[in-house]
Amino acid sequence: METDHNQIGPNFRGGISVEANNDKYTCSLDVFLGDVKVWSSGHLSQFYTIDKCTLELTQYGDLLLKGGLDDRVGWKAGTSGQGVKRLNLLGTGNLVLVDAMNLIKWQSFNFPTNIMLWGQRLSSRTRLTSFPSNSSLSYSFEIQYDKIALYLYSGKSKYSYWEYTPLELDGLNITYVELTSNALEIFNNENRRIGRITSDKPEPLRFLALGNSTGNLGFYYYSSDKGKFEASYQALNTSCDLPLACKPYGICTFSEKCSCIRLIKRGDGLLSDCTENVRICGRNDSQMLELQGVTSVLRSNPYKVNVTKEICANLCLDNCTCVAALHFSYENDPAKPGECYVYGLARGVKQIERDGRLSYMVKVPKGTDQGHDKHSHWKKWIPLVVGVVDGVVLLLVLGGVGYYVIRKRRKSCVDTGHSN
Repeated sequence: METDHNQIGPNFRGGISVEANNDKYTCSLDVFLGDVKVWSSGHLSQFYTIDKCTLELTQYGDLLLKGGLDDRVGWKAGTSGQGVKRLNLLGTGNLVLVDAMNLIKWQSFNFPTNIMLWGQRLSSRTRLTSFPSNSSLSYSFEIQYDKIALYLYSGKSKYSYWEYTPLELDGLNITYVELTSNALEIFNNENRRIGRITSDKPEPLRFLALGNSTGNLGFYYYSSDKGKFEASYQALNTSCDLPLACKPYGICTFSEKCSCIRLIKRGDGLLSDCTENVRICGRNDSQMLELQGVTSVLRSNPYKVNVTKEICANLCLDNCTCVAALHFSYENDPAKPGECYVYGLARGVKQIERDGRLSYMVKVPKGTDQGHDKHSHWKKWIPLVVGVVDGVVLLLVLGGVGYYVIRKRRKSCVDTGHSN
């Protein structure tokens, strides 16, 4: 299936996609805009088959995706008994099932994936989702009553890493957002526009996407000169603001490079690389290590308020699922009460200018020698880890400049000697 020719780039195409996956195949009903997959029946749950894949519109009006020798159903529209007669692909990219009166009984626009197309609306009951490869984490773009936000999901926990709040709420809730040619428009329950996020380019927008690898939110237009889609707006403009910019226990530095927090494992000495989240329970086996000049881009509701940094650290030590904590003091003194945030993953950590109100701590195993802290040199070294990458870059630059100056002076002396 393909839409009529579009003057602003490629057409929409719809059909069955089959992709090899080890000894099996994944089968899905997909919609493409050029080479961009803008909708898929297998976005949330993939359908695996060995032998074949077929799409069937039953006599009862249900659309089925089936596969295997036993014609197992891997996906269905759920429109049985609604008088569906045809499957159409509209010029907007909306895949629809219609009855004899051409009334829509099912549409892909009601089941968004990680992409929102031009003209499409998302209500507060829907969201966009995307999934980093080889990970149990997921991203989500959500419309809430008082804001729109990006979230990172980890198990039962979710952390926001970008938010936009309209200035004209006036006590009314956000009911839906719509992607127009030059902005994402936000409306209240009176259908009045109360906010908008505009594109940075004059070219008309074709879609909005939540990136699978980065979790960044972007607006995309078609570049006729380059023959591909390019971003005209991105919610996060630096890699250090991305939630998964670095590996677990990695810090994104001022130079946008990743530096690892070196941790102790009992009996293993120092780890020289980033590691997975360390799960430790109880104060007897763990301790909280404060990192200077860093914070996390991930936010959630405070775990506890009006507590000191010491209490915040103990709350994490006593929580088996906690691997890191952030204490935000109400005053410019970490010893004063403030808000305590706990994390089930040590991600989204970035270097910042020193802030006396912020204290970011990670949970690490205690040393085996309880009477003498044989790792005291390590504790002094840890705060410097963040600046290692920046320091190396600076030394290389200064070294290159120095080498150039010395060489130029030597050449000048040689030239002077020859002239004499």
